Parts: sequence; C-alpha cells; structure tokens
Amino acid sequence: MPPHPRLPTVDSMTGNGTRDAELNKELAATLHAREELGEEYESALVDSFLEKVEQRLDGAVDRRVRRQLAEHQMVVARGTRTPESTDTWGERFGFGIVSLVLAIPLSAISGGIAGLPGLLVAWAGIAAVNGAWAFRNSPGFGRRGKKPADSDWDE
Repeated sequence: MPPHPRLPTVDSMTGNGTRDAELNKELAATLHAREELGEEYESALVDSFLEKVEQRLDGAVDRRVRRQLAEHQMVVARGTRTPESTDTWGERFGFGIVSLVLAIPLSAISGGIAGLPGLLVAWAGIAAVNGAWAFRNSPGFGRRGKKPADSDWDE
C-alpha cells in the first residue's frame, strides 16, 4: 500500500534520509495486524510501533552525541581550543538580553500580585540565575588558588 501523501514516512521520522527496511517492515506488519485485528487493538499497535521508532531515534541521538563528544575531546586534546573558549561574547550578550526581556513580565506579575516583596523575590531569582550562569561559564570565577581540572572526572 503506498503511503498517504500527507503522512510522514518512516525515513522522515527517523531522520535517516535512507530507507530503513526494518522499520518499514514493522510498519507494514503493524498496518496488516490492524486490518486483521480491527480498531479495538489500534492504540496498542500504534503504541508498539511508536516505541520501536522511539528506540531507533534514541539510538541515532546517542550515536550523534557520542560522535560530537569525541570530536570535541579530540579538539581539546590537540590543544587547538579549550572548552572555555567555546563561550562567545554573543552567547553572554544574548543571555543578558533574554534575562532582561523576561525580567519585565516577571516584575509586572510579581509586583502586581505580591507588591514590593514579590518584586524583590523576582529580582533575587533573576540575579541568582545570572550569577549561576556566570559562575558556570567563567573559567576562573570563584576558583582562587585551585588548579583547573584536566577533565570533568578529575574534580
């Protein structure tokens, strides 16, 4: 049976771009089972198929993350770039702008509901989030006298 023109294909759901024979067989078997068993089992059949698609997606994401992590480790091992150098001025500036933009409605809501105490709590939270982000992304911030760890495992 040809796929419906508006429905996603297995290839588009898995992001492979190549035909995935195993999932295509599973889909065909699921559709065939649905025809034989009727609509009462449709949700169970769909759940089973979606679980298989989810497992396939999880595997693809895991492989992609492992590959990117290995590439990043190779770049750091070669000494061409440190992990701290990946934080750009644009990221810091963008975080600050987003923080200020979100502070406006938070201030209005908290000030309108709880008055001055609510406003102070909202701004304390905004300051805490920005402080935590700055502490996490600044290599020497708050770490006086400590030698930087060679990796995350050495801490």
